[in-house]
Amino acid sequence: MNLSNLKPRPGSRHRIKRVGCGESSGHGKTCGKGHKGQKARSGGSIRLGFEGGQMPLIRKIPKRGFNNAVFHTNYATVNLGELNEKFADGATVDEASLLKSGLIRQPYDGVKILGSGELKKKLAVTVNKASESAKAAIQKAGGSLTLK
Repeated sequence: MNLSNLKPRPGSRHRIKRVGCGESSGHGKTCGKGHKGQKARSGGSIRLGFEGGQMPLIRKIPKRGFNNAVFHTNYATVNLGELNEKFADGATVDEASLLKSGLIRQPYDGVKILGSGELKKKLAVTVNKASESAKAAIQKAGGSLTLK
């Protein structure tokens, strides 16, 4: 084997599509766009769901149901393990301190503490919601939980 007879594995390299570079390129003349019509023109792309002026199917079908997502309460969630890392023993944990520590980011409607991880510090926690396992873990560690 010499440097002169090295070549890439078969199928590992592929010729790029040279559009509009003559008939011998294989993509000459119409450049793979067919003959005439809207899709052959420059800038001639049609939007998703367009049916040539006919009333689109999505507008023909009646709307049903009700979506209450606009009124959904969006809680910022924090795990107990994260509180363990960021706060000292005896610290007060509330929305302001969680924002300052970088554990939560806005926008949110409230804060919820979840029970994932182990809490080893005594903390005074004031939040909107907490899971049952989080409540038990905070009280077991000797801390206090106040719900707004």
